[in-house]
Amino acid sequence: MEKKLQNKKMSLMDHLEEMRRRIIICALTVLVCSVAGYFYSEKILAILKRPFPHPLVFLSPQEAFVVTFKIAVFGGIIIALPMIIYQAWQFISFGLKEKEKRYLLFYGPFSLILFLVGASFAYFVAIPVGLRFLLSFGGSSLEPMISISKYLSFIILMILSFGVLFELPLVSLVLVKIGVISPQFLAKNRRVAIIAIFALAAILTPSIDAFTQILLAGALIVLYEISIWLARMATVQKEEREVIQKLE
Repeated sequence: MEKKLQNKKMSLMDHLEEMRRRIIICALTVLVCSVAGYFYSEKILAILKRPFPHPLVFLSPQEAFVVTFKIAVFGGIIIALPMIIYQAWQFISFGLKEKEKRYLLFYGPFSLILFLVGASFAYFVAIPVGLRFLLSFGGSSLEPMISISKYLSFIILMILSFGVLFELPLVSLVLVKIGVISPQFLAKNRRVAIIAIFALAAILTPSIDAFTQILLAGALIVLYEISIWLARMATVQKEEREVIQKLE
């Protein structure tokens, strides 16, 4: 009995050591990629600034340096993302069953695609429309003078928020697959979900204007309806497989 407990403790220590090793690999990869990202920080900033047609300013001597550092780290994380995903997969795959591994391998690429779709929607639609709406209140007598750090925080938060929230259909589908929720549950609680979506949009939207919040909430409501549709399809396919298995 004591020997079994000792082996269990050793396996736990090995598990923690493996996690530490992979975190170090990810951190070093991000560090190297951030150094590379520093040399392309000006190009990355030009891409991020494209939705904003006015000049950006920095209000303190260190602000431009801090922004360059943030862009380098942000670019480094994006470049290192394949290695981070690979290390995460290698770490968690040891504790997964074959069926769970297949689920992860199947849904993993779709998760990345949905994140990119959400980020693209934010960059090409939500941010330009939101900025035009907000800047329109300045009229002809006011000239916008936006700090680079404020703008960078705004656009990165918008991109990340839309990217993460566009995972809603996939999360709902996985929960249906493992039996946590059902299509009937999603449809029955549609009104509650809509209220929660507007509250979430108000929290995650970096600006206080109702227009941007409604834009995000509208996209989430559409995604929620897509989630119900996907959940129903998954349930029908599951029932068909069960019928076929009984006939066999």
